[in-house]
Amino acid sequence: MEETEYRGHVVVIPYPSQGHINPLLQFAKRLASKGVKATIATTRYTLKSICTANVGVEPISDGFDESGFAQAKNVDLFLKSFKANGSRTLSELIQKFQDSGSPVSCVVYDSFLPWALDVAKQHGIYGAPFFTNSATVSHIFCLIHHGKLSLPLKLETTPLIIPGLPPLNFPDLPSFLKLPESYPAYLAMKLSQFSNLDMADWIFSNTFEELEAEEARSISKLWPAKLIGPMVPAAYLDGRIEDDKGYGASLWEPFSDDCIKWLETKPPKTVVYVSFGSMVSLTLEEMEEIVWGLKESGLHFLWVVKESEQDKLPDGFVDSTKEKGLIVSWCNQLEILENQAIGCFVTHCGWNSTLEGLSLGVPMVGVPKWADQLTDAKFVEEIWGVGLRAKEDDKGVVRKEELVMCLKEVMEGERSQQIKKNASKWRELAKKAVSEGGSSDKNINEFVQHLVQKDRQ
Repeated sequence: MEETEYRGHVVVIPYPSQGHINPLLQFAKRLASKGVKATIATTRYTLKSICTANVGVEPISDGFDESGFAQAKNVDLFLKSFKANGSRTLSELIQKFQDSGSPVSCVVYDSFLPWALDVAKQHGIYGAPFFTNSATVSHIFCLIHHGKLSLPLKLETTPLIIPGLPPLNFPDLPSFLKLPESYPAYLAMKLSQFSNLDMADWIFSNTFEELEAEEARSISKLWPAKLIGPMVPAAYLDGRIEDDKGYGASLWEPFSDDCIKWLETKPPKTVVYVSFGSMVSLTLEEMEEIVWGLKESGLHFLWVVKESEQDKLPDGFVDSTKEKGLIVSWCNQLEILENQAIGCFVTHCGWNSTLEGLSLGVPMVGVPKWADQLTDAKFVEEIWGVGLRAKEDDKGVVRKEELVMCLKEVMEGERSQQIKKNASKWRELAKKAVSEGGSSDKNINEFVQHLVQKDRQ
């Protein structure tokens, strides 16, 4: 703990998926390390998956308390139920803390849940959305919400030019913008993030100034965000939170011990780590191309394949590659990325994974599938220079030859030394941002100081 003085009480509400729980829980730990009382308010289904020191955990309801979204099976139904039940149970929680003498100073909520701001204001307390994607993607959706861009974006031949952003070609755009009808509920949710921002007291974004200063600054009149990232456990960055080696939440059982033992038998920088995150589901054709690409590369690989996806692996593949590869259903990604045996990260380019790759200084091969992953992958290759984006064919599939080419180039090709140098540079800048006096640390301290002043009034 950096401070022991009581400095207000913040309730943090994540959207109940792994990629959203992790950064908001990490923010709660950062606040707790600065003397703020921090409480995670999460759905009853995800409650048991969260265990972390110095941060309280309380249940709220999304209306599907047995198995969450899997029980709802429909995005629109789930979101409507979460708004109704979440608003009611969050209000009850705030009142409970008020009655127990530990009043809530501020509600920090996942920006997917704008109704939480309405609840905070009903109780006369601060409210602040937390954006879990890049400033670039927030910039684009903010413009659409305000009617400054219209959908669908049709840019097959001409790049999208937005002040403050690099030119974005058609393959670089979030998938919701190219085909708005493909995921209407998700698109509506992305746009609803901006619906009541004029009522918010702060806006937080999980990025940092060195990474996306201009992308955030050029939209600041509409989206005045405080950049407070990367929200990665402190052990991998500044080390200022004791024993902070994991997020403290896992919806799946990891197999990290098996992975580490296997990696210890491999030379430094020789293993390709492959993971497509918690939500991406590959087609049978996509899976087979990855399989044969990894095999033909001749490189060692550690591949996270969810249990629900393992039946897509070709018969005999696991046994035939035992000398070169290890396949597990889930692992602690940060522990793996930190291991000296890892030389490359094949990733779907979800924002959390992208930030983790940057923070750990690991070169990347992007294989984005949907949503903001496409935009993140452009930045990985063209803006930050920390890897390559594997190109799809006209059927939208990354073929084995393309994967092998990218792996060879990143691991040992002409560009590999510059990519590794850039990766090391971004690791140091990420560490600097959250260290004492860094850009993100200053922004968090400003927030905490404001809570202290309110608490003393």
